[in-house]
Amino acid sequence: MVDVQFALFVIGSIVTTMLAVLLAVTLSSYGALWFLAYMSGADVSAMSLIGMSLRQVKPNVIVNAKIMGRQAGLDIDRQNGMSTARLEAHFLAGGDVMRVLRAIIAADRAGIDLGFDRAAAIDLAGRDILDAVQTSVSPKVIDCPESQGDRNTSLSAVAKNGVELLVRARVTVRTNLEQLIGGATEKTIIARVCQGMVNAIGSAPTHMHVLEMPELISKSVLDRGLDANTAFEIVSIDIADVDVGRHIGARLRTDQAAADVRMARAEAESRRAEAMALHQEMKVKVAASHALLVLAEAQLPAAVSMAFRAGQFRTRTSAVHQRRREGHNSAPENRTCESVWPLKQPTNH
Repeated sequence: MVDVQFALFVIGSIVTTMLAVLLAVTLSSYGALWFLAYMSGADVSAMSLIGMSLRQVKPNVIVNAKIMGRQAGLDIDRQNGMSTARLEAHFLAGGDVMRVLRAIIAADRAGIDLGFDRAAAIDLAGRDILDAVQTSVSPKVIDCPESQGDRNTSLSAVAKNGVELLVRARVTVRTNLEQLIGGATEKTIIARVCQGMVNAIGSAPTHMHVLEMPELISKSVLDRGLDANTAFEIVSIDIADVDVGRHIGARLRTDQAAADVRMARAEAESRRAEAMALHQEMKVKVAASHALLVLAEAQLPAAVSMAFRAGQFRTRTSAVHQRRREGHNSAPENRTCESVWPLKQPTNH
């Protein structure tokens, strides 16, 4: 009986020692953090702190977030508010708990309705929720076109009279939290504003109209509703700089005239080549005709000699002189000598 009691005493002592060691370790690890949460009214239990360690959640992040929410007057109730479980879930999903809390506090101070669920969804979507709230409270300025380093770039647009204008605008925008998820980014705003400025300048009769009233560009661009389906709302568009560039119309007309000259020269050269070819063809025909003429002249002496041998030459008085001789006997007689070609070649005996 004594041995059994001694064994139970030893076992109880070991268990008590283990519990004491476990309690000491827990107090050393989470005691200060739990005491801080308790004194701040953050509503975080010691078991929750131990469970966070087992779930690979950083307890100090959750406790600091709860304390920050409590001090800012946010609802941290376990049932309907930002409970410890919801903060842990956002942390495990890869979200930035502290940044979400700062964004909610900033929105609450600015009178913007931003709940924890929406802020967490925006954060998990990859958007900077704190920067979005700050931009919604304090609008930021975007350069159009976008600046490249320290060098400001200008947008080139041409009026109806062909004169180029180099324009640079500054667009003031603020975040539209309702469309922050799925809405277009700053690059879309820049592209749309640049397109609107090009259309506005292109519809101006002359570049002088734009130089006299630059606000026409701003009004025309704002009336187009360029911030539709974007994460921003355009507050204002201000023309920062307008410079006169090249006379694009005159340059285009010069280039067109030069192209017309080249085409005319090409056509003239083509016609010249055709004329030269025709000239050479005519020279060949002349040479062929001359050869035929020479051939015919070569046959003429043989024909004359043949006529002499055949006795085909005789004298004949022309009809005009015959009548004149009959009317005037005193008129001298005019005779002509012509060769009469036989209808049939004589046969040589």
